[in-house]
Amino acid sequence: MWRNLFNVFRKETLFTQALRESHEMLDIDLQMFEASVESLRRTDDGAGAMRVDLREMDKEINRYERDVRQKVLTHLAVSGTGDLAYGLVLVSIVIDIERIGDYAKNIYDLARYHPEQLHGGTMEDGVADVESRTASLFRDMVKAFRENDSEMARSIMTSYKGSLSTDCEKLVERLVAGEASGLTPGTSAAIALYVRYLKRIAGHSRNIVSSVVNPFPRIGYREKKPKKDR
Repeated sequence: MWRNLFNVFRKETLFTQALRESHEMLDIDLQMFEASVESLRRTDDGAGAMRVDLREMDKEINRYERDVRQKVLTHLAVSGTGDLAYGLVLVSIVIDIERIGDYAKNIYDLARYHPEQLHGGTMEDGVADVESRTASLFRDMVKAFRENDSEMARSIMTSYKGSLSTDCEKLVERLVAGEASGLTPGTSAAIALYVRYLKRIAGHSRNIVSSVVNPFPRIGYREKKPKKDR
């Protein structure tokens, strides 16, 4: 869908400015996510090891979200309803982008509450796997969205729905059932929350990248294949 947008808007407009700001929001999200995971999973100093100011970065994302909304509203007020579909898509997407920032902040909070390096015990391999796949999906999403790469977008959507979401749920189910040995109740709870946050970050990433191939009504859903002629 965004490829059509750039074909329509060859010159600088409030709309193209808003789209670029959504790219900048994603860059901030990615920095927040990587810093939070590093603090929670790679250090024994928890939030004290953070090298970035997550609170200020979160405020910056919120400012961008408001600015994107204002730019879209102003553009539509001036240009009429011809670009309404693009406006609805962009306003919808920045909500997902803002939510990713919130989940990155949630991971940061886990690092504050669980300052020792968080380890999954007997379930560590599974936790590390969904962590790695979520990070990869997130980075690929940023690239696909920025470059309007429809094939990468489809691959991301399939990867999330086909396995990542299910694997996260299975890990949480096992943790709740007490199948992880060698973990304190607090650590088990932290791992369960962490996996849920990873799932939601991946889910919002899927929603965002779905805009590359889907019209507004199907944002966040699988791509609808055209019917074959009989």
